Amino acid sequence: MRLNGKKIIVTGGSRGLGRASAIRYAQEGAQVAIRGRESTTLQETAVEIQAIGQTVFSQQCDIADPVQVRSFVNKVLEAFGGIDMLVNNAGILGPRVSVAEYTVSEWERVVQTNINGLFYITQAVVPVMMIQKSGAIINVSSSVGRTGRQKWGAYAISKFATEGFTQVLAEELRSHNITVNSVNPGSMRTDMRREAYPNENSNLLRDPSEVAEVFIYLASDDGAGITGQAFDAANYYAPPKGM
Repeated sequence: MRLNGKKIIVTGGSRGLGRASAIRYAQEGAQVAIRGRESTTLQETAVEIQAIGQTVFSQQCDIADPVQVRSFVNKVLEAFGGIDMLVNNAGILGPRVSVAEYTVSEWERVVQTNINGLFYITQAVVPVMMIQKSGAIINVSSSVGRTGRQKWGAYAISKFATEGFTQVLAEELRSHNITVNSVNPGSMRTDMRREAYPNENSNLLRDPSEVAEVFIYLASDDGAGITGQAFDAANYYAPPKGM
């Protein structure tokens, strides 16, 4: 198993990509901590990870609340004794309308979750990794965070911010042996995708589990030293060892 003994936090781990990656991490031998907004789906994911035979810590937590985030990270440390990787997957879509039509309340809701939440949990985890002198962070991005498109509003802006955050953090943490990369998972069969494209035939899309390999690669020893990179899961190819 490529991740035997690794201790990994996955935000938004109760469904979609977060759930799929958390399960794959467990299958590769990792201890996994998951947080989400929905207690029922969070518990379902935890039960599935336990069935694999791996340790799991789960807690309902609002990523947009810095107090709750700090509490969650502290409890993960109590349970695991360390944190080797953070996957920043949590996020919300917001309305698919033009910027001119966006309400202030909706704009602030998306920014608070997708940008500030990203900052809150990363800032809580980084000092732990710095003490360990090792760690890896994956920030989940999007194609609309790399090329602007109409009617993606605050969500697209938040993903552009995610890419910038990745670059800044990668440079700050390079000397501490902590890697930071972004991953655009591409089109997947998820609730968020259905919300964005309600008339789309979701049967033609990939299951989130099909794009998990890049997440495994960046968490494993094979991905050690790779930092400041923007990956596209749809085009991902795992290079042979030694390359």
